Amino acid sequence: MESAGSTETMKDYEKELEQSFRTIREGDIVSGTVIAVSEEDVTLDLAYYTQGVIKAENLSNDPDFNPKEQLNQGDVIEATVIRVDDGNGNIELSRKEANDVLAWEKLKEMLEQETVVTVRIKESVPAGVVTFLEGIRAFIPASQISADYVEDTSKWIGKEIKAVVITADKEKDKLVLSGKKVARKEQEEERNHKIAMLVPGTVVEGTVESIMPYGAFVSLGNGISGLVHISQISQKRIASVHEVLKEGQKVKAKILNTNDGKVSLSMKALEDIMENTQADETAEAQEYSSGESASTSLGDLLSKFKL
Repeated sequence: MESAGSTETMKDYEKELEQSFRTIREGDIVSGTVIAVSEEDVTLDLAYYTQGVIKAENLSNDPDFNPKEQLNQGDVIEATVIRVDDGNGNIELSRKEANDVLAWEKLKEMLEQETVVTVRIKESVPAGVVTFLEGIRAFIPASQISADYVEDTSKWIGKEIKAVVITADKEKDKLVLSGKKVARKEQEEERNHKIAMLVPGTVVEGTVESIMPYGAFVSLGNGISGLVHISQISQKRIASVHEVLKEGQKVKAKILNTNDGKVSLSMKALEDIMENTQADETAEAQEYSSGESASTSLGDLLSKFKL
């Protein structure tokens, strides 16, 4: 009676045997496991009666691709059959050709899912820079390299940035990436985190950075600004923000709320607090003065003496 283990081994053997007798033709895309890597070529185990070999020039479109650094034994890669016999009994393969077919499917998926990738900028060209993603040459416009427009793109050569695919057109061989979208999103997440740390009711100090008809924006530092609506500037009715505030002025305000990633401030609330404090102090003074006198009058003293 055969054990479960031996049955599994037999199935594996039958599968390997079936694969070894399959027919491989030129143009087929095959999958293989890396068994050797050198500067000249990469050898693959194709689960076939012979091995597959990819010459260095057929590995990638990326001119900086280094097989010894970027491929390891055990990696599974796909390649297109160029010749079924390279003259040495091996099947000659091209990873570049397979990649030209398969990469666009991956890139389209990245575009749809807004996948964030890390790429290294290779060169500066008019109006932007060039990099490679999935072995395909990609363009990043100067306006899309970082959160802000980049004037001197040459300074970015060799740098790694996070980016997303914004155009993937196989027919036009056009691949465009954006680092700006990722950088802006990270900035927004960081800003929202900082705002979430602000506690409503807290008194803060800032600088008036801009004045609008409806209120004033106050810089609180760390890239955070809050709005003091015109109705929250003063207890007195004012027709214009300029009556009370000017740009560059230091002000104190109370945080009303931080809803929807926006900071609402009130200077009027501080006036209310100060008035209430002054009223309490006045009441305490009046209460103290209305009590019995601590001194004794001269008449009271003389009345106690018998003349």
